[in-house]
Amino acid sequence: MGYLVIGDDQTVTGFRLAGIEGRAARTPYEAREALKAAAAAGEVSVVVITERIAAAVKAEIDACRLRGKPLVVEIPDRRGPMEGRKTIRELVKAAVGVTV
Repeated sequence: MGYLVIGDDQTVTGFRLAGIEGRAARTPYEAREALKAAAAAGEVSVVVITERIAAAVKAEIDACRLRGKPLVVEIPDRRGPMEGRKTIRELVKAAVGVTV
Protein backbone atom coordinates (compact mmCIF):
# COMPACT_ATOMS: atom_id res chain seq x y z
CA MET A 1 0.00 0.00 0.00
CA GLY A 2 1.55 3.27 -1.11
CA TYR A 3 0.95 6.66 0.43
CA LEU A 4 1.29 10.12 -1.06
CA VAL A 5 0.90 13.48 0.66
CA ILE A 6 -0.29 16.55 -1.23
CA GLY A 7 0.01 19.78 0.68
CA ASP A 8 2.01 22.87 1.46
CA ASP A 9 5.82 22.68 1.66
CA GLN A 10 5.92 22.29 5.45
CA THR A 11 3.34 19.49 5.55
CA VAL A 12 5.07 17.58 2.77
CA THR A 13 8.46 18.00 4.46
CA GLY A 14 7.07 16.69 7.75
CA PHE A 15 5.67 13.57 6.12
CA ARG A 16 8.89 13.02 4.15
CA LEU A 17 10.79 12.98 7.45
CA ALA A 18 8.47 10.13 8.45
CA GLY A 19 9.28 8.28 5.22
CA ILE A 20 6.15 9.15 3.24
CA GLU A 21 6.53 10.66 -0.21
CA GLY A 22 4.76 13.88 -1.04
CA ARG A 23 4.20 16.59 -3.57
CA ALA A 24 3.99 20.24 -2.63
CA ALA A 25 1.11 22.06 -4.30
CA ARG A 26 1.10 25.84 -4.33
CA THR A 27 -1.78 26.17 -6.81
CA PRO A 28 -4.97 24.23 -7.57
CA TYR A 29 -3.38 23.22 -10.90
CA GLU A 30 -0.40 21.61 -9.10
CA ALA A 31 -2.78 19.83 -6.72
CA ARG A 32 -4.89 18.51 -9.63
CA GLU A 33 -1.79 17.23 -11.42
CA ALA A 34 -0.50 15.52 -8.27
CA LEU A 35 -3.88 13.90 -7.66
CA LYS A 36 -4.15 12.73 -11.28
CA ALA A 37 -0.64 11.27 -11.15
CA ALA A 38 -1.44 9.45 -7.89
CA ALA A 39 -4.65 8.00 -9.33
CA ALA A 40 -2.90 6.88 -12.51
CA ALA A 41 0.16 5.44 -10.75
CA GLY A 42 -1.61 2.39 -9.38
CA GLU A 43 0.83 1.90 -6.50
CA VAL A 44 -0.66 4.80 -4.51
CA SER A 45 -3.54 3.51 -2.37
CA VAL A 46 -3.91 6.43 0.04
CA VAL A 47 -3.60 10.14 -0.68
CA VAL A 48 -3.34 12.45 2.32
CA ILE A 49 -4.21 16.01 1.31
CA THR A 50 -4.48 19.17 3.37
CA GLU A 51 -7.98 20.61 3.80
CA ARG A 52 -7.26 23.96 2.16
CA ILE A 53 -5.79 22.37 -0.94
CA ALA A 54 -8.58 19.78 -1.00
CA ALA A 55 -11.16 22.56 -1.02
CA ALA A 56 -9.59 23.91 -4.23
CA VAL A 57 -9.81 20.56 -6.04
CA LYS A 58 -13.08 19.21 -4.65
CA ALA A 59 -14.35 17.90 -8.00
CA GLU A 60 -11.23 15.79 -8.54
CA ILE A 61 -11.39 14.40 -5.01
CA ASP A 62 -15.06 13.53 -5.48
CA ALA A 63 -14.14 11.68 -8.69
CA CYS A 64 -11.50 9.65 -6.80
CA ARG A 65 -14.03 8.81 -4.12
CA LEU A 66 -16.53 7.62 -6.73
CA ARG A 67 -13.88 5.36 -8.28
CA GLY A 68 -12.86 4.15 -4.85
CA LYS A 69 -9.15 4.50 -5.58
CA PRO A 70 -7.06 6.00 -4.22
CA LEU A 71 -8.54 6.62 -0.79
CA VAL A 72 -8.36 10.38 -0.13
CA VAL A 73 -7.94 11.57 3.46
CA GLU A 74 -8.13 15.27 4.30
CA ILE A 75 -6.10 16.63 7.21
CA PRO A 76 -5.57 20.10 8.66
CA ASP A 77 -2.42 21.92 7.57
CA ARG A 78 0.09 23.75 9.78
CA ARG A 79 -2.38 26.61 10.30
CA GLY A 80 -4.87 24.25 11.91
CA PRO A 81 -8.27 23.02 10.84
CA MET A 82 -10.60 25.04 8.67
CA GLU A 83 -13.67 26.47 10.36
CA GLY A 84 -16.07 23.74 11.39
CA ARG A 85 -13.47 20.97 11.04
CA LYS A 86 -11.84 18.82 13.73
CA THR A 87 -8.21 19.01 14.83
CA ILE A 88 -5.86 16.11 14.11
CA ARG A 89 -6.01 15.18 17.80
CA GLU A 90 -9.82 14.95 17.63
CA LEU A 91 -9.66 12.91 14.41
CA VAL A 92 -7.21 10.42 15.93
CA LYS A 93 -9.26 10.12 19.12
CA ALA A 94 -12.38 9.40 17.08
CA ALA A 95 -10.55 6.86 14.90
CA VAL A 96 -9.17 4.85 17.80
CA GLY A 97 -12.21 5.22 20.02
CA VAL A 98 -10.60 7.20 22.81
CA THR A 99 -12.94 9.37 24.83
CA VAL A 100 -11.91 12.19 27.07
